[in-house]
Amino acid sequence: MIIDSIKAPLLPVDMKDVLMTPALLAKDLTVSLHGRTLVHGINLRLEPGERLALLGASGSGKSLTAAALLGQLPSEMTAKGELQVHGQSTPLNRRRPGHGNLAAIQQDPMTALNPMVRLGLQIGIPLRDSGLSAKDAHQRAIALLNSVGIEDPERAANSFSGELSGGQLQRVCIALALACRSSILIADECTTALDVISQAKVLEVLTRKNKNKPAILFITHDIAAAAALCTRAMVLHHGRIVEEASMADVLAHPHHAYTQRLVEAAREGFGSLHRRGGSDVVALPSAKAGAA
Repeated sequence: MIIDSIKAPLLPVDMKDVLMTPALLAKDLTVSLHGRTLVHGINLRLEPGERLALLGASGSGKSLTAAALLGQLPSEMTAKGELQVHGQSTPLNRRRPGHGNLAAIQQDPMTALNPMVRLGLQIGIPLRDSGLSAKDAHQRAIALLNSVGIEDPERAANSFSGELSGGQLQRVCIALALACRSSILIADECTTALDVISQAKVLEVLTRKNKNKPAILFITHDIAAAAALCTRAMVLHHGRIVEEASMADVLAHPHHAYTQRLVEAAREGFGSLHRRGGSDVVALPSAKAGAA
């Protein structure tokens, strides 16, 4: 519905928020294992086309949160709370392998890919489901592999997962997620196994503008990668959200002590890279510059 800004009265800010349906909405998301709470009542809102970073160190609960949103928690774990996908309520504890609006870029490509099926055919499955012929799906799969930095996409498309390196397989998983053409991508540490140049290529693909730009929940401990991709950040510590702000504010003015340690550790890492002559890195703004 298009609202005529001249004839219609201006809407209050809170009313505008009501009218805008988020792509993904989680309310009081809690994950437990045998009565022990691991993720404590997270509230998360992802707008259509938005790129949101969920930041935290290993063990902070990031991957559990991703698994709960995707319906992929281990059977011994339970999730409680409310989950909506484009305004539609979605059960938290039900497996949803074919949810058309959600696609995952998994942390471990070896478990995400079928070792018995050529990679091009795996990428081609959602493309064929969307109506492409086998030939067109194959060509599109090769184009997607090329777009995520695979140097010989034709060979990769005709390979099995055991014939590629871990970094190459991670890029294949990203190509597979993009092939699904889903409106929401949940990327769980998807750049961890990549070198800096390959990471930059992948981030460029995820930020590329197109008319069907998906919303992205980018789950990572890598603040530099998050800064290159995301406009907003949430910081997770011991299963709790301790800070939420724009990406620029988190980098320049981190409030929580845990966030401050994450940003400082990232700055020290960048200093080490620059001393070694690394050039293909995303510069973190200094606190002094951010305050200016």
